Amino acid sequence: MFSTETYVARRRALCAKIGQGLILLPGNPLTPNNYPNNAYYFRQDSSFRYYFGLDTPSLAGVIDAETGEASLYGDDFTVEDIIWTGPQPTLREMGAQVGVAATFPMAELAGMLRRALSLGRRVHYLPPYRGETKLQLSELLGIAPSMLHDRKSVDLMMAVAEMREVKSAEEIAALEHAFTLGYEMHTTAMRMCRPGVVEREIAGAIEGIAKSKGQGLSFQSIVSQHGETLHNLNSDGVLEEGRLLLCDAGAENLEGYCSDHTRTYPVGGRFTEKQRAIYEIVLAAHDRVARIVKPGMMYTEVHRAAYLALAEGLVGVGLLKGSAETAVEAGAMTLLMPHGLGHGLGLDVHDCEAMGERSFDFAQIAERAAASATCIHRATWRLREGTVLTDEPGLYFIPALIDKCRAEGLYKGIVDYDALDAYRDFGGIRIEDDLLVTAEGNRMLGDRKIPVTVDELEAVVGR
Repeated sequence: MFSTETYVARRRALCAKIGQGLILLPGNPLTPNNYPNNAYYFRQDSSFRYYFGLDTPSLAGVIDAETGEASLYGDDFTVEDIIWTGPQPTLREMGAQVGVAATFPMAELAGMLRRALSLGRRVHYLPPYRGETKLQLSELLGIAPSMLHDRKSVDLMMAVAEMREVKSAEEIAALEHAFTLGYEMHTTAMRMCRPGVVEREIAGAIEGIAKSKGQGLSFQSIVSQHGETLHNLNSDGVLEEGRLLLCDAGAENLEGYCSDHTRTYPVGGRFTEKQRAIYEIVLAAHDRVARIVKPGMMYTEVHRAAYLALAEGLVGVGLLKGSAETAVEAGAMTLLMPHGLGHGLGLDVHDCEAMGERSFDFAQIAERAAASATCIHRATWRLREGTVLTDEPGLYFIPALIDKCRAEGLYKGIVDYDALDAYRDFGGIRIEDDLLVTAEGNRMLGDRKIPVTVDELEAVVGR
């Protein structure tokens, strides 16, 4: 948790942006795994934590945007609870930690909101992403669950995203700490990468690091020899000499800030000539992005620069014909890198995407999205000092996608499909690091670099 003043100042700044009405920020409850008292690992709502700092389940925060007064709603632990949990701080004590003097039982929240609504006051809320929160908001506000999406507060959504977009010094320090966990996770995975090891052994070992030194994983680890499957969560494979292992993993530190890195390397520790050639293409794109990112750039510019670097390399090895520019303009790179270059990073590993482009059609509010220019809508995202984004180009040889594009006659004269046949069992390569945009340009988060060059990887993998 940061200082009390941090959360007071954040709430004050949010009120200045919203101006009128009440701001309702529900925290997350515990979610049952297979029966109520056996819950999934608890993860607090990031926006609640950003403004109220507390990592305790079943709380809700309310901020009066006109007076600036903040209130905390929740229930103190009973003796029956304490039998199972041990002594816990009271709601009043938790509120004092984050500068909130007004605390109330959760049962009083509905009545307070009903009174505000009866007076014609607006209650601002963010798009809910959990079923429990949707039901809670529906009951509190008298809105059918199917209508919650339509009545979300775009004002609040943009204000929160604008604030979370620019990281403070203490947030950057937390992200740097998350990097140290990620560094240990990835170098451990590299040393374990030997023929005969089961992928889940590596996944389990790195999760242990994340849980023993932080809050746990920032997302479910991707540890797979089938790196061409972008989010491959199956880790049942047995490592085979000469195949590529893709490890995409990160941790949350104790303040809830995330790391997210990917490395790809050969089982057995030596790249083949073909693997090295493709790897060097991806690394060149990764490094080009790290050289050019600076304040004021549009995310789309950075993404296009990565595509051009990849296309140049693919022309060089004969998989694309003509110029790199022509291939990018034709959309041919989506065949081999069917994802965006990167995403925001902070309290979420895809920062603010709970209220971002995955949540609804931004065409409805295109002008607002462009004015906000935050990471919640990558097409209008403008980088600024304090932005943190991932730099993760990749090349993936996906037989089903190759066959589909070939059958549809796409990219004729640009993609050499005959040459691609030799890569159908290649897999995929992704390289990912986390960039902080600075006044001068950018820097990678962390006090050192996770091994990334061919020579560095071959010196570590399997050793």
